[in-house]
This record gives sequence, structure tokens and C-alpha cells, in this order.
Amino acid sequence: MGLEGSEAFAAMAQAESGCKVLRQDFLALELPPGRFDGVFANASLFHVPSQELPRVLAELRQALKPRGALFSSNPRGENQEGWNCGRYGVYHELQQWRGFMAGAGFLELEHYYRPAGLPRAQQPWLASVWRRNA
Repeated sequence: MGLEGSEAFAAMAQAESGCKVLRQDFLALELPPGRFDGVFANASLFHVPSQELPRVLAELRQALKPRGALFSSNPRGENQEGWNCGRYGVYHELQQWRGFMAGAGFLELEHYYRPAGLPRAQQPWLASVWRRNA
């Protein structure tokens, strides 16, 4: 089962994968509890406003099976938040991101910056892997 905010992309993902794809966005989730082994959130959670992030992360945690994993990759920054080119974004630095994730009941497995092999100043993405804390 997948989750996609865009109706067109949800339909395309369902057609290509043959799997059910829920059409939902992070601010209005209705996920079954304990249903998913993992969440792959690539370039998506940074669109969730900081004030809503604890609730959204808690809902994602509840949707995971025990010991389920969450992967997140977001553009990094110095905790700036607001509108940029018509899209809302929060550009977390590692410590703030860790605080949100730990507060929602996740344990960090690893983090890294992307793309690999470049100086940190040229790695605009923070990727992290988390496990649901029982």
C-alpha cells in the first residue's frame, strides 16, 4: 500500500505497481494503525509546518508495525521555515530534526548527507533512517 498527495501521481503509482495507493496529504492522514513495515518519505516531510510536524510524525509512527522503519530525506538548512517559490518548506538542521523524530517516538539508526562524495557545503540533503520505538 502506498500514500501519495497528488491525485494524478496516486493513480499513476497504483497503475504501475498494482498496489493500492491512498490519496492523502500529511495534514489530513487517515492511516490504519500498525499496518506498514516502513515509510519512505523522500523530499516530502519538509513541507509539513513545524507546528504540525509532531502530530504528523506521531501518526506515521502509529501506522508503522512494531520496529517499523521511516526513511526521510529533506533539504537541509538552519531551521528556516516559510514559502519559497510557491511551496512551503522547513529546512531543518540535524539537531532540530533529531528532536522532532525522538519526540515522536523514533530511534535514529543513521543519518547522512547527499549527494555522497562532495564537500558538506555542496550536500543540500539530510537523509535519515529511524526505527519505531516500541
